[in-house]
Amino acid sequence: HVQLVESGGGSVQAGGSLRLSCSASGYTTSTACMGWFRQAPGKVREGVASIDVDGREYAAESVKGRFTISHDSAKNTLYLQMDSLKSEDTAMYYCALRRRRCAGSHWYLSAGYNHWGQGTQVTVS
Repeated sequence: HVQLVESGGGSVQAGGSLRLSCSASGYTTSTACMGWFRQAPGKVREGVASIDVDGREYAAESVKGRFTISHDSAKNTLYLQMDSLKSEDTAMYYCALRRRRCAGSHWYLSAGYNHWGQGTQVTVS
Protein backbone atom coordinates (compact mmCIF):
# COMPACT_ATOMS: atom_id res chain seq x y z
CA HIS A 1 0.00 0.00 0.00
CA VAL A 2 1.60 3.22 -1.19
CA GLN A 3 1.14 6.25 1.00
CA LEU A 4 2.31 9.80 0.34
CA VAL A 5 2.15 12.40 3.09
CA GLU A 6 2.88 16.06 2.37
CA SER A 7 3.92 18.65 4.92
CA GLY A 8 5.43 22.11 5.07
CA GLY A 9 2.63 24.21 3.68
CA GLY A 10 1.49 27.42 5.31
CA SER A 11 0.95 31.13 4.86
CA VAL A 12 3.76 33.40 3.76
CA GLN A 13 4.17 36.89 2.39
CA ALA A 14 5.07 37.47 -1.23
CA GLY A 15 8.81 37.11 -1.72
CA GLY A 16 9.08 34.56 1.05
CA SER A 17 10.02 30.89 1.01
CA LEU A 18 8.57 27.55 1.97
CA ARG A 19 9.85 23.99 1.77
CA LEU A 20 7.41 21.22 1.13
CA SER A 21 8.14 17.60 2.01
CA CYS A 22 6.52 14.39 0.83
CA SER A 23 7.23 11.28 2.83
CA ALA A 24 6.55 8.04 0.96
CA SER A 25 5.93 4.54 2.23
CA GLY A 26 5.11 1.30 0.48
CA TYR A 27 7.27 2.03 -2.56
CA THR A 28 10.91 2.74 -3.23
CA THR A 29 10.81 6.27 -4.58
CA SER A 30 14.26 6.03 -6.17
CA THR A 31 12.66 3.76 -8.79
CA ALA A 32 9.76 6.13 -9.50
CA CYS A 33 9.05 9.44 -11.11
CA MET A 34 8.06 11.80 -8.29
CA GLY A 35 6.24 15.05 -8.83
CA TRP A 36 4.57 18.07 -7.32
CA PHE A 37 1.26 19.37 -8.60
CA ARG A 38 -0.93 22.21 -7.46
CA GLN A 39 -4.54 23.22 -7.77
CA ALA A 40 -5.98 26.63 -7.06
CA PRO A 41 -9.72 27.14 -6.49
CA GLY A 42 -11.60 27.02 -9.78
CA LYS A 43 -8.55 25.91 -11.74
CA VAL A 44 -7.33 22.60 -13.08
CA ARG A 45 -4.54 20.72 -11.39
CA GLU A 46 -1.20 21.64 -12.93
CA GLY A 47 2.24 20.10 -12.85
CA VAL A 48 4.80 22.10 -10.91
CA ALA A 49 7.92 19.95 -11.06
CA SER A 50 8.98 16.32 -11.32
CA ILE A 51 12.17 14.39 -10.82
CA ASP A 52 13.04 11.17 -12.63
CA VAL A 53 14.85 8.04 -11.46
CA ASP A 54 18.09 9.33 -12.98
CA GLY A 55 17.72 12.71 -11.33
CA ARG A 56 16.52 14.55 -14.41
CA GLU A 57 14.27 17.41 -13.39
CA TYR A 58 11.25 18.92 -15.06
CA ALA A 59 9.58 22.19 -14.06
CA ALA A 60 6.80 24.42 -15.23
CA GLU A 61 7.92 27.66 -16.84
CA SER A 62 6.06 29.63 -14.18
CA VAL A 63 8.30 28.27 -11.41
CA LYS A 64 11.67 27.89 -13.13
CA GLY A 65 14.34 29.79 -11.25
CA ARG A 66 12.19 29.97 -8.12
CA PHE A 67 11.28 26.40 -7.18
CA THR A 68 13.68 23.48 -6.76
CA ILE A 69 12.67 19.84 -6.60
CA SER A 70 14.88 17.32 -4.86
CA HIS A 71 14.75 13.78 -3.59
CA ASP A 72 16.40 12.00 -0.68
CA SER A 73 16.37 8.31 -1.52
CA ALA A 74 17.67 7.32 1.91
CA LYS A 75 14.65 8.96 3.51
CA ASN A 76 12.26 8.07 0.68
CA THR A 77 11.26 11.71 0.72
CA LEU A 78 10.59 14.30 -1.95
CA TYR A 79 11.07 18.02 -1.42
CA LEU A 80 10.03 21.25 -3.10
CA GLN A 81 11.95 24.37 -2.13
CA MET A 82 9.88 27.38 -3.07
CA ASP A 83 11.55 30.80 -3.11
CA SER A 84 10.39 34.22 -4.27
CA LEU A 85 6.82 33.16 -3.78
CA LYS A 86 4.07 35.09 -5.54
CA SER A 87 0.37 35.38 -4.85
CA GLU A 88 -0.32 33.27 -7.93
CA ASP A 89 1.50 30.37 -6.26
CA THR A 90 -1.37 30.08 -3.80
CA ALA A 91 -2.85 26.60 -4.16
CA MET A 92 -3.16 23.16 -2.67
CA TYR A 93 0.07 21.31 -3.42
CA TYR A 94 0.05 17.58 -4.03
CA CYS A 95 2.81 15.01 -4.15
CA ALA A 96 2.49 12.31 -6.81
CA LEU A 97 4.25 9.08 -7.69
CA ARG A 98 4.47 7.37 -11.07
CA ARG A 99 5.47 3.72 -10.98
CA ARG A 100 7.96 4.13 -13.81
CA ARG A 101 10.09 6.81 -15.37
CA CYS A 102 8.71 10.25 -15.99
CA ALA A 103 6.85 10.65 -19.27
CA GLY A 104 9.39 13.02 -20.81
CA SER A 105 7.75 16.08 -22.29
CA HIS A 106 4.42 14.91 -20.83
CA TRP A 107 5.68 14.82 -17.26
CA TYR A 108 3.09 17.40 -16.25
CA LEU A 109 0.04 15.24 -17.05
CA SER A 110 -1.60 14.22 -13.80
CA ALA A 111 -3.16 11.14 -15.41
CA GLY A 112 0.32 9.63 -15.70
CA TYR A 113 0.75 9.34 -11.93
CA ASN A 114 -0.49 6.36 -9.94
CA HIS A 115 -0.52 7.62 -6.36
CA TRP A 116 -1.32 10.94 -4.70
CA GLY A 117 -0.97 12.54 -1.33
CA GLN A 118 -3.73 14.41 0.44
CA GLY A 119 -2.22 17.83 -0.25
CA THR A 120 -0.82 20.73 1.74
CA GLN A 121 -2.09 24.29 1.43
CA VAL A 122 0.22 27.13 0.42
CA THR A 123 -1.10 30.67 0.74
CA VAL A 124 0.91 33.67 -0.43
CA SER A 125 -0.33 37.14 0.39
